[in-house]
Amino acid sequence: MLIASSLLLAASAVGLVALLLQALFVRRHRRTVPAAPTHKPGLSILKPLCGVDDDLEANLARFARLPYPHYEVLLGVKDARDPAWAVARAAQAKWPHVMRVVLQEGEPGLNPKVNQLVTLSSEARFDLWVVSDSNTRVGDGYLEEIAAAFEDPTVGCVTHPVVGLGEQTFGSLLDNLHLSSSAAAGMIAAKHVADRDIVVGKSMALRREDVEALGGFFSVKDVLAEDYVIGQWVTRKLGKRVVLAHAPVFNVSLRKSVDAFFQRYLRWSVIHRTAVSPSTYVAQALLNPVPLAVLGAVIHPSALTGLAALAVALGKVWVDVAVFRSLRPQPVSLRAVPAVLVKDALLFAAWWHGAFRRTVDWRGTRLRVVSGTRLVPMRARSTPATEWIPSNGVG
Repeated sequence: MLIASSLLLAASAVGLVALLLQALFVRRHRRTVPAAPTHKPGLSILKPLCGVDDDLEANLARFARLPYPHYEVLLGVKDARDPAWAVARAAQAKWPHVMRVVLQEGEPGLNPKVNQLVTLSSEARFDLWVVSDSNTRVGDGYLEEIAAAFEDPTVGCVTHPVVGLGEQTFGSLLDNLHLSSSAAAGMIAAKHVADRDIVVGKSMALRREDVEALGGFFSVKDVLAEDYVIGQWVTRKLGKRVVLAHAPVFNVSLRKSVDAFFQRYLRWSVIHRTAVSPSTYVAQALLNPVPLAVLGAVIHPSALTGLAALAVALGKVWVDVAVFRSLRPQPVSLRAVPAVLVKDALLFAAWWHGAFRRTVDWRGTRLRVVSGTRLVPMRARSTPATEWIPSNGVG
């Protein structure tokens, strides 16, 4: 028991040191001034909608008022029965010079977002495409930074750190805290430390010609993590670079419940496990050190192990809150302190779920996820899909 306790406490200490270093890279990344473009080509923002997200009208208003001369926002809706249809039509009526509503044509695959992207991309007027989720907001220089990056012909994709904003409920606080302190920080650290690209579809910019060279969005119609796979293909198949922008994209979450947060990351754990190798998945448990430290103290209870677990918990709270505060303009409340510990406990349970489960419930459909996050219906047998297996993990 003493050996097991010592190993768990040592692992938690290693994880905490890694998180401290990650926080330093976040600070350095945010202090870098983005490059300005020498010219401003037209951009088509492809924005799939599904239901009415928190503050959707305000999110769309932000994209309608970006200070960029030549761009369009294509609002994708599966059909007119979707509650997002009325919101999209109202946005088009209010900003007809920018917004255009596009109804999905057909249903080519199992990924509903990609199904919309197939139609949206066919309607795009410009040759630079920006995939943008409906629950995001951006700053004034968002499109300028993307345009500047694509002036380099070796760049094939631009993605952004995702930071949570706007929480009113404890569940949304958990969501926004995790996106900022773990997901965004992980993207930044992976890029700076290991030059590993983690492409997040909440903001993913690509050239039309590059997407078509990869087979169009149709090529990932049955992939759950289409953003990650496209990012991998940009480097492996096209030999181009992925750029991580300096300015974050803000994910707006206002009224999510704790259960909704937990259910989301149960699904995410399955996606993550099928995108990375088993060793990577196990190693990434170190980045959630508090449960490891608590287990170490429980296995061999003593004043020393208790103090060690407390030190790890306090350190993790400090790092998460510091990163959360540094990445977003909104103040951080004291509720973030207990939220760090609740979040980490739920994510630890979700991690175990992902280690053993391969099915997800997604928008009323139960699907099996196989290697490379490829989706197959439950009734179908999964076949080997080595083409989809990434050699590197998601951060």
